[in-house]
Amino acid sequence: MLIIGLFFAAAAAAFHVFIFSLESLRWTEPATRKIFGVATEKDAETMKQLAFNQGFYNLFLALTTLLGIAVLLAGLPVVGLTLVFAGTAMMLAAALVLVLADRSKARAAVLQGGLPLVAVAVTTISLVVS
Repeated sequence: MLIIGLFFAAAAAAFHVFIFSLESLRWTEPATRKIFGVATEKDAETMKQLAFNQGFYNLFLALTTLLGIAVLLAGLPVVGLTLVFAGTAMMLAAALVLVLADRSKARAAVLQGGLPLVAVAVTTISLVVS
């Protein structure tokens, strides 16, 4: 069951790398602007620096999670699980902040927080039952 939790953690990390690419590398592209509801290229240019920074937050959460998986698989379960939980729990917390700040962002919050929620839940259950 732990492997299933780690699978969801890795999927959450991959999704956050995707978010990083949108926010930090492709922010002003029309398709990205549409995803984030940014109407004009001028608005996107105004927000570009903030989006760039936010993208790196997502990347760092993903890297924390992936490092945790690697360390866990290398035989250091306490350090590995700590990193996995830190990364995925912060992803989940960010999704909660998003929806609490703006209920119209509920769909985005579910996309952002769904995989981390499953990862945290399944990984926790696997530790409790083992």
